[in-house]
Amino acid sequence: MNSLKIRRTAIAVTAAALLPLSLAACSDSGGDTKAAPSAASGDEAKTGGATPSGDSMTGDQPFGAACAGVPKEGAGSFDGMAKDPVATAASNNPALSTLVTAVKQAGLVDTLNNAKDLTVFAPTNDAFAKIPKADLDKVLADKATLTKILTYHVVGQKLTPQQLENGSFETLQKGMVTTTGSGEAYKVNDTSNVVCGNVKTANANVYIVDTVLMPK
Repeated sequence: MNSLKIRRTAIAVTAAALLPLSLAACSDSGGDTKAAPSAASGDEAKTGGATPSGDSMTGDQPFGAACAGVPKEGAGSFDGMAKDPVATAASNNPALSTLVTAVKQAGLVDTLNNAKDLTVFAPTNDAFAKIPKADLDKVLADKATLTKILTYHVVGQKLTPQQLENGSFETLQKGMVTTTGSGEAYKVNDTSNVVCGNVKTANANVYIVDTVLMPK
């Protein structure tokens, strides 16, 4: 009888001793289960943070063979031009000096600099050189005609390359220009090639072209 009582007491003591250990083990196991989702959530958060960063990278950069001639630094560089309104930005680009002279002659500097959301098809010096000198001098001396020609190169909205693929746009001169192309090859009025496109200034998108556009 005493032996039976001793055995029951020993079992009870053993059970009492093991119970806290079992509970502790369960508690630890539960803690591990809860920790795993927490780590996974952290990984998901990191992944989620990385994806928008990748998506935010765009190809919205200047393009075209003539872009190589744009200064790498200073006010005439792409970064420099982006900080200035369009007439000022053009004045800092050596390839556009004839255009800048014409804009000043026509009294359009303030008009272009103060306007918002423009697209300018900017003829290079070589584009103006295609015009016989006598004819160019005559145009430069005729402010009304010069203004008509220059404002024909300006559209009152910022155009993206995608919009140039097959477009027709009213100019500040009130005439229409048409654009065609894709990728990095675009034409204006089927005669003038974009040689450096998608150049940003503070108030305009500029597409440098190799031929002066003439109003129809």
